[in-house]
Formats: sequence, structure tokens, C-alpha cells
Amino acid sequence: MNTVEKILEHLKTMPDSEHNEVLDFVEYLKTSALRRKQSEEDSQWGQFSLESAMRGIEKEPGLYGIEDIKEQFQ
Repeated sequence: MNTVEKILEHLKTMPDSEHNEVLDFVEYLKTSALRRKQSEEDSQWGQFSLESAMRGIEKEPGLYGIEDIKEQFQ
């Protein structure tokens, strides 16, 4: 017996009022999965955007050298 069949067997023994709770939970799981997928896609686009913006920046000459940022103590 696969998972779907097991779920159906349980549903057959439950009152109708609990069917609605099961449906709510299934819809919650589906929505949650969609949000996780969207979040992953947003993260990937964010990484791509950052990489695109930074591409080639290491080749640009710096305005300041290491001597400019050293703190000197007397």
C-alpha cells in the first residue's frame, strides 16, 4: 500500500469535520513548498545580480592604497 492509499484509508474512518482539517493542512504544505521554492529562486537571482554587479571590479584601479588605510600610532 502506497502513501496515498494509506491516507485515503485513514480519511475513510474520520468524520467529515476532520476532512476539512486534513484539507487545510495539505493546502498549507503546498503553499509552504511554493514559498520555499520562491525564496530559493529569489536567492539565486540575488546572487546572480551581485555577481553581475561585481564582475570586473577587481580589475579597476583602487582609489586608495594600503598606506592610506593603515592606522598610525605615535
